[in-house]
Amino acid sequence: MNRKASYMERAFEQAELAAVRGEVPVGAVLVHNGEIVAADGNRTLELKDPTAHAEVLVIRSACEALNSERLPDYDLYVTLEPCPMCAATISFARIRRLYFGAMDQKSGAVEHGVRYFNNQTCHHVPEVYSGMMERECSEILKQFFKQKREA
Repeated sequence: MNRKASYMERAFEQAELAAVRGEVPVGAVLVHNGEIVAADGNRTLELKDPTAHAEVLVIRSACEALNSERLPDYDLYVTLEPCPMCAATISFARIRRLYFGAMDQKSGAVEHGVRYFNNQTCHHVPEVYSGMMERECSEILKQFFKQKREA
């Protein structure tokens, strides 16, 4: 297995943990020089914070540890296409590469919706790679929402 797949598997584990907590199952890991420096899943319910998306949490964690608002040599792996808020955070943090799994036609902002990185006002555009573990990342979300509807 290659390292990139391994990082996405770690993000997926964070999504599974988020689901156990009753959160929308999205997970993220932030990687620097081949090492995972932060890993987390959504915590909006737990923290009573609408900005506590997995991507924002790992970026905050790394920025705090570095005492910097920029992460130019970091790569982000996330199980779901980032929303507009997360895409902006990724851009503002100057993340080098973004890898994501499932597409989000409703709330995504990278390949769907506002396509944040395509806007002229976007100051930094990461390299974007989509579709990593897409089937698994999509399935965990479908199952989570199916269980919510049945409850």
